[in-house]
Amino acid sequence: MNIYVLMKQTFDTEEKIVIANGAVSEDGAKFIINPYDEYAVEEAIRQKERHGGVITVVSAGPERTAEALRTALAMGADEAVLITDDRLSGDEYAVSRALAAYLGQQPADLVLGGNFSVDTGAGQVAVRVARLLNLAHTSSITKLDIADGRATVLRDAEGDTETLEVTLPALFTAQQGLNEPRYPSLPGIMKAKKKPFRQLTLDDLGLSEADIAPRTVRESLSLPPARQAGQLLSGDPQQQAAQLVHLLRTEAKAL
Repeated sequence: MNIYVLMKQTFDTEEKIVIANGAVSEDGAKFIINPYDEYAVEEAIRQKERHGGVITVVSAGPERTAEALRTALAMGADEAVLITDDRLSGDEYAVSRALAAYLGQQPADLVLGGNFSVDTGAGQVAVRVARLLNLAHTSSITKLDIADGRATVLRDAEGDTETLEVTLPALFTAQQGLNEPRYPSLPGIMKAKKKPFRQLTLDDLGLSEADIAPRTVRESLSLPPARQAGQLLSGDPQQQAAQLVHLLRTEAKAL
């Protein structure tokens, strides 16, 4: 089975985020595999353990993304591909076009990705890739069983669970609860250094800058305003209610 995992490198959500000049400052920032993509890597490894095959982790991003890909190799993936090009933005449309251009040339049986990335939360890239490649897809899965060329999945449906059966090849995005990702072992880290690692540009994929022109642009990013101190309302309940209505009208502008 040829298994491909779509990955993204994101900021460590447990680290302090610093905003500078309308963007997140990368100075001293710690980067990790997007947590939802970790579930996808782990599931790929488990499916390989059951059915055999080769796992290729793929990412489109800056050169620092290589670190996240090597972590996935240390976890147990077999090969890694990094699509990196100064012309490639972080826009979901652009990234999905680049990933689809690569995957469209591969004999993929199973494609896995995270349900969404914790930095933007858009949840678009994997679904866009499935659409571009005309692949059947199911998002937010919490269980995956494969047999006889078909996949049976449980899908998280906002508090409920759906069961679906899909013919392979297909694409699935991982939700929390699908599995518990393993930590890279020391032997795995040593082996990762010798595993195939390819780096591609847009030219290698036959894409022009116009092909991946972004559809959205982030103008700026800022922290929410500091929370103001609360106010205690005095008097009896009727007086407190009157004060509350007055504050909602004059200060909160909610009425």
